[in-house]
Amino acid sequence: MAMKQSLDMRQGQSLVMTPQLQQAIKLLQLSNQELAEFVEAEIERNPLLQKAEDNTDAAGEGSEPARREEMSLDDSSGMGEAREQLDAPGEDVYEPGTGSDNAMPVGTSGPSAKADWSGVGAGPASDDFDAASNASSDVTLNQHLHEQLQLAGLSAADRLIAARLIDETDDGGYLRTTVEEVAKDLGADEANVEAVLQVCQGFEPTGVMARSIPECLALQLKERGRYDPAMEAMIENLALVAKHDLKTLSERCGVGKEDLMEMMTELRQLSPKPGAGYSSDTTIAVQPDVYVRELPNGMFAVELNSDTLPRVLMDKAYYAEVSALKMRDQEKEFISECAASASWLIKSLDQRARTILKVASEIVRQQDAFFAHGVAHLRPLNLKQVADAIEMHESTVSRVTTNKYMSTPRGLFELKYFFSAAIPATGGGEAHSAEAVRYRIKQLIDQEAPEDVLSDDQIVEILTGYGVEIARRTVAKYRESLNIPSSVQRRRINRAS
Repeated sequence: MAMKQSLDMRQGQSLVMTPQLQQAIKLLQLSNQELAEFVEAEIERNPLLQKAEDNTDAAGEGSEPARREEMSLDDSSGMGEAREQLDAPGEDVYEPGTGSDNAMPVGTSGPSAKADWSGVGAGPASDDFDAASNASSDVTLNQHLHEQLQLAGLSAADRLIAARLIDETDDGGYLRTTVEEVAKDLGADEANVEAVLQVCQGFEPTGVMARSIPECLALQLKERGRYDPAMEAMIENLALVAKHDLKTLSERCGVGKEDLMEMMTELRQLSPKPGAGYSSDTTIAVQPDVYVRELPNGMFAVELNSDTLPRVLMDKAYYAEVSALKMRDQEKEFISECAASASWLIKSLDQRARTILKVASEIVRQQDAFFAHGVAHLRPLNLKQVADAIEMHESTVSRVTTNKYMSTPRGLFELKYFFSAAIPATGGGEAHSAEAVRYRIKQLIDQEAPEDVLSDDQIVEILTGYGVEIARRTVAKYRESLNIPSSVQRRRINRAS
């Protein structure tokens, strides 16, 4: 077979993920805290980027103190270029006048995103405010243990072992390593490490640095002088305590029912997490990305939280000054890349904010019954429904609802909370939200009489009467997800109380 070389021309289409497109996608799914860190890193890297001061107006127009910030995206601002490089149609960017806007008033008549929300839900000011007691909550468990270590009177070698054990203790107060591992890493004797651990377990809070829940409870009981053989047997049979199997538990502990009830009462007074009263280094406060507020006319205003939106500007004066200098080709290329990157970042942040607002407005429109009447009126909703309503790609909606939070009159919710599966209705009626059904199951169990505990089959019958077509195993699954015991266990609890 003869072989020969030839040139062919072919035409085809392919989707290319440009760096700018990748950045836009990344920004869309970042939480507000991650976004702030990303922008800080970009400002550090790009000399043309700078933070906008609170009194700086990026548009060059006069600003009023109480005026809501208005952002506009049009072709003159570079929107045409941005549309071409997105992974979804250009309509995925928020445009005023959409159906969501008409349904959800987002304008000057609504609440301002710059309003001071810090006082919402706060009690009246008190002259008895104790700054010292509030400041003490900033001490972490690790710091508290290290402070006590300095006063323990241990030798230098033992202090090294104790410091390692403290550093291996989690925020709940439990030791998350073994004596063998610490001894091996430090080249110490296991008996010596165990002895140091015994000293550390005497630190406050009582029960700290235990290796298991039974050991934690035992340490607290020993501190109270109540760790007798009967209580030891109860600690060894915590599974029976959880099941409220009083008959078997009474036999294992060798006590009567009255003594057993007193022991269980004392057990409930102990703390399974001794370190819970101290602050955590990993605790991060959640800030809402969107505010929802009911208007006097019964409608809902949806607004972005401007405090979580990074304000960045491109320093055009510095760019013009640097561009006028004589530079090598490599330096010119660097400045051009910085200018393009700064311009794209500003547009991407603008686009991200508007896309979040558009998705949140549509969620509020779809779930208006929830905001008006509560969880029981939550409707089934999926990403595709919202995507179709606002003419966005489903993946875009998924990214927008990841790690984004909405502050509402009914509390703080993650955007994904409003998406739940549909449970069919009897007789072919309107489907029910899985979250609403779960809430109704909890209501039924909370309202049940102690002498008339509802079984899963009875709950199915009641829900069927409400028009919900649901299987018993689904009721059991939802009940377990709510950490509600079975009907047998609830009866035992009621008899015990």
